[in-house]
Amino acid sequence: MRNDRRERGFGRPGGWQQADLPDPADAPDWFAGRLPADWFTGPVDIDIDRDEIVVVGELPVPGDASTPTATREGALARFRESTRPARMQIADEAQRRYGRSVAWGVRVDGERILFTHLAVPVMTRLRQPERQVLDTLIDAGVARSRADALAWTVKLAGKHAETWLAELREAMRKVDDLRSEGPTGL
Repeated sequence: MRNDRRERGFGRPGGWQQADLPDPADAPDWFAGRLPADWFTGPVDIDIDRDEIVVVGELPVPGDASTPTATREGALARFRESTRPARMQIADEAQRRYGRSVAWGVRVDGERILFTHLAVPVMTRLRQPERQVLDTLIDAGVARSRADALAWTVKLAGKHAETWLAELREAMRKVDDLRSEGPTGL
C-alpha cells in the first residue's frame, strides 16, 4: 500500500504559504494604477492576508478641524455611495487577479473606517488554563463570549508584538526566497 502522506509531505504544501493563491506582491502598484486619482488625498494603504485585501485611503473632507461631525459623516456617506459601482468593479477585477476578497475603507481625520469586510472564523482547541483566561475576560465584562475574548487577546498581542511579527514575516519571506533558489524534486 502506498503512503501518499509520505510522498507529498506533511501538511499542505509550502508550510505557511498559500501555494495555490496568486502572488499579491504587485497589488499596491496595481491598485495605484487602477484607482481614480480624485478619490483620496494621497497613496492608499493596502493590507493583504490569505483571505482579503483591504484598501484604505485618506478621504478629502471639506473644511478644517472645526468642521462639524455631521459634515464629515455626510462626506463619508457621499463617497461610499457615489464610488460603490466603481469600487465593486475594481474589487471584482482584483479578486480574479489575486484570488482574495477586497474590502474598502477610508481615513477621516486620522480615524480608520472600514466598509464591509471579512470576519473569518477560526477554530482552536484550548486547555483549561487558556480557557480560564478567556473566561476571566468575559467575567470582567471585557468580552461577551470566548470568541470575543480570543479576538480581543489577538488584537492586544498584535498591537504589542508588531515589531516582532514584522521581523517574523521578513524571515518567512527569506525562507521562501531560499526555497525558490534551492534544488527541486526533493
